[in-house]
Parts: sequence; C-alpha cells; structure tokens
Amino acid sequence: MPIIRADSGIITQINMFIVPDGGQQPLIDLLQEAAESCRTVPGWISASLHRSLDGRRVVNYAQARDQLAMRRVFEHLLSSGFLERNKALGEAHPGLYEVACTVE
Repeated sequence: MPIIRADSGIITQINMFIVPDGGQQPLIDLLQEAAESCRTVPGWISASLHRSLDGRRVVNYAQARDQLAMRRVFEHLLSSGFLERNKALGEAHPGLYEVACTVE
C-alpha cells in the first residue's frame, strides 16, 4: 500500500511514460509484471499504475523504504530485462521524490 507521509524517509519514483495510440494496456501489463517481480526485493513497498484519460500516458508511482532499497529495485529491474522492455512500449520520464507535505 502506498505511504504518502512527509518525513518518512520513503523514496518515491514517479515515472511518466508517453505511449503511442493503443499502447497503454501493453505497458500497464508489463509494469504490473515488473512490480510483482519486485515484491521479493528487500525494502520494496508498492507500485501504483495510472492511465491517462486521453490514452497517451501511463504513470508508475513506486515506493521503497529508502534510497538503498530503491537502488536494489532498479538493479533488479535492470538485470531482469524490464527496463529494456519498457523502452519498446513507451518513452519514460522518471524522477525520484520524497513527500514534502500532505494536506488532508
């Protein structure tokens, strides 16, 4: 389950993909497969996949306990071939973030 709380130490990767027409579901399927494979990586927390209503973008919101855990997740995805497979389905725009503030 995603944890959205300031000062938690949790690292969030927000990766926005631009996909060709009809490309959302194939990328979502691959990202879901990748996320399920990360469940065994120490420190991995969750991944949430979002599709834009215009059909052109997919956003992956993934979390790990800290930067070291996020590095382990990245290494797992790289060595498992998921990052290369993602490139064939969409143009990625990733970034690492920490929660600065939440308002409820």
